[in-house]
Amino acid sequence: MKKIALLFGFIFIYIPVSYAQDSLRHQFLIDAGVAVGSSNFSGMGAFQYDHYFGKNNRIIVGTGLRFTGFSGSDLNFTTAPANLTSNDANIDTLLVSSPRVYAANLMLNLGYRITDKWQAGFSIDLVGFSFGPTESPRYISNGKYRTVSAKPTSPNYLLIGDRDNGSLNSQFYVKYKFSKRFGAKVAYQYLFNELRTTTTVQTLPEPNNRFRNKSSSAYVGAYFVF
Repeated sequence: MKKIALLFGFIFIYIPVSYAQDSLRHQFLIDAGVAVGSSNFSGMGAFQYDHYFGKNNRIIVGTGLRFTGFSGSDLNFTTAPANLTSNDANIDTLLVSSPRVYAANLMLNLGYRITDKWQAGFSIDLVGFSFGPTESPRYISNGKYRTVSAKPTSPNYLLIGDRDNGSLNSQFYVKYKFSKRFGAKVAYQYLFNELRTTTTVQTLPEPNNRFRNKSSSAYVGAYFVF
């Protein structure tokens, strides 16, 4: 009985100590906030796992699921495919009065822990899906327009630059930790949102039905560590 008591005592002491040591190397967190740009607004929420590497656990590599909701007023969505965007003569436009796009994406987070309270980094969406209501934008080409039907492009995937498909979020951020569990975050957010017309509306120089809005905005948020 005495040996069993000693064994349980060791377990109850060892597990918390081990977890405390391991928690210095990784953390689960919830990150949420809002961003405001020119004629657009977005809200973001993410469930994230970060792992710390290197001397003094300074280097951060993480991943997670990020949800971004986007809305705006009278925004232009221009021709999206990379093989068309290299020439301004190929660019047509969707004028959308009140676009709404919602995206759920797997993301990558890369950061550096400057001090125990400060860290900076970059996060970017990799792959996922989008959804949202069907819009009735004006399709504008060569000074002429007509009303068409369009909805968010899906799936989303990162191929860098105009080769991307769908709606993807990226942020350059700085974080400040107020306590062990809670901190604040500010960021420069760069957001791709894409709509696909239900019919092929652009015919020259080749058929196209994908149109993209690129927006940059200031982001303010908070995070909670489990």
